[in-house]
Amino acid sequence: MIADQAGQQELAADGGTVPLHAAGPLPNMTRRRRLFLALVVLTMVGVMGLMGRALSVGGFTAADLALGLLFLVTLPWTVIGFWNAVIGFLLMRRHRDPARAVFAGLARADDQSAIRGRTAILCCIRNEDVAMVRRNLDAMIGQLLQSGAANHFAFFVLSDSDWDEVVAAEAVLMDGLRERWGSRIALTYRRRERNPGFKAGNVQEFCRRWGHAFDYMLVLDADSLMDAPTLLRMVRTLDQRPEVGILQSLVVGLPSASAFARPFQFGMRLGMKSYSLGSAWWQGDAGPYWGHNALIRVAPFTAHCHLPRLRGDGPLSGWILSHDQVEAVLMRRAGYEVRVMAAETGSWEENPTTLIEFIRRDLRWCQGNLQYLRLLGPGSPLCGLAPVSRVQLLLAVLMFVASPAWVAFMLYGAWRIASEQQALFDPLWGAALLWLMLGMIFAPKLASLLDAVLDKDCRRRYGGTGALLLGGVAETLFTALIAPIMAIAHSLFIGGLLFGRAIVWGAQRRQVHGVQPATALRRLWPQTLIGALALGWLAWSGPGILLLFSPFYIGALLAVPLAVISARPGLGRTLARLGLWCIPDETEPEPMLRALGLDALAVAREAPRTAVIDTAARAHPPRPALRPVTRGLRPLTEDAR
Repeated sequence: MIADQAGQQELAADGGTVPLHAAGPLPNMTRRRRLFLALVVLTMVGVMGLMGRALSVGGFTAADLALGLLFLVTLPWTVIGFWNAVIGFLLMRRHRDPARAVFAGLARADDQSAIRGRTAILCCIRNEDVAMVRRNLDAMIGQLLQSGAANHFAFFVLSDSDWDEVVAAEAVLMDGLRERWGSRIALTYRRRERNPGFKAGNVQEFCRRWGHAFDYMLVLDADSLMDAPTLLRMVRTLDQRPEVGILQSLVVGLPSASAFARPFQFGMRLGMKSYSLGSAWWQGDAGPYWGHNALIRVAPFTAHCHLPRLRGDGPLSGWILSHDQVEAVLMRRAGYEVRVMAAETGSWEENPTTLIEFIRRDLRWCQGNLQYLRLLGPGSPLCGLAPVSRVQLLLAVLMFVASPAWVAFMLYGAWRIASEQQALFDPLWGAALLWLMLGMIFAPKLASLLDAVLDKDCRRRYGGTGALLLGGVAETLFTALIAPIMAIAHSLFIGGLLFGRAIVWGAQRRQVHGVQPATALRRLWPQTLIGALALGWLAWSGPGILLLFSPFYIGALLAVPLAVISARPGLGRTLARLGLWCIPDETEPEPMLRALGLDALAVAREAPRTAVIDTAARAHPPRPALRPVTRGLRPLTEDAR
């Protein structure tokens, strides 16, 4: 650790450093968590009471109990999201700098104090588009050099690639980076022949080989991008707060010309703000780590965050795929804080550009999160976790388990309504429950949308009030169509885990590309079949039930055309040109983004003055995009073994 922090910490027996305040959470955080827990529990009790009242027509039966239990499994994430949004909205309206309101130790945005710690910037890649990696690294290195603080940083490209053409392209990449920047900043390339532990193993090997030379490490994915002001603010925070072990930035999507990614980037940008602030308010020093765009204190991470290999041969054994949250709870167990810098600036990633890629990414998270069951049960390799850490791991499991519960709830409810002679629920109480649930589900987006509408400058950055409201409505409809597709995908995959089906750890296809109808049908035929069967059954049962369950079967039935149409590059460019689902990074792009040559920004600048949505004027033409270093990369393999 850096010398002037040595007096504030003590050395642990295993060689790591332990902060002196490691006894437990601060009293204020304990009060906040108790209040939040009370709000969540009371809300769930109230919702379940309303559910029971709606189902009590003709008496409450065992079949009603089964329906209620399925509904109960879907509730935790919805209720937690609602209260996160409420708290986040209040913070946004009351504080000029809400990020510091939830974490007072965060360095001020205008802090220009001297940098003390030495930071390694790790770009972790595996069979990735090398042109994108070079583009992002060029931008970050250039900004750090301009900041005058580059002597405190070193870049490491840590590769697990095993495709020959990609390995060759990475060699060309490093030659180009060293030729351009090597005389002004340290650059290191390392490729593992084998990749035990996947990305987590990649980072752990860095810690063993080079970690002793650095105070901090910034972990990046291949598609990660961070600007120098944000990075320097994070470093100054860890310099000033030796008790913080992980500082996670708020990651938003880069502007995209993909028709699928555009509503996703818009909804993510709006919903994440209130949700993240609210969750940071009660999680506090036991916050999340999302695996990238986060600054980590190297010594305690090396000493305390080594991941166990889960015993057995099944899909939930072996190396932990969703390593990030486990590393976060291990860091907290060691007595260090895990904090979120809930500031919406300077930290980006690429969003999936097609529905197929979105599902592939989600299923990997699904399998990784379900591995947490092995860490929570008897005989777990983890012990001594803080109660809030156990809750976080359990919620990560429930996030995906809720999907089969929701699908079963919808199908079972539809079957009962269609087959029973008497009414299943009271119309008045049922309608009240429906509207309450819709309000809670969309609360994070509604809270951020309201905050944006009330702020003149924010409205302008989203292209104006009309663009903001139209984008909000259109994104809500798009999300409603996607929800059953994803829920069915999760449900089928979780069912497949019981028979040994698992995800192959492969590269993501991040570029904008089309999806052929045959490919979409091969991947999404289960959703199409379930949607068609549900439509036929409900239509035969009556028009009332057909309308009631339309949010479920319409999205499933349209899965294939939605995947094909939303992947059309021409449609995405048209939407960007019109300004639909535009985000602040398009109306007022940061200098770093203008230099990237992003298609979304180039297309937006071509928008005619008579565009349907009047967006803010774009300035500064972007540089031409870098030519791809590689061509003809292998097609992606199937997800399942």
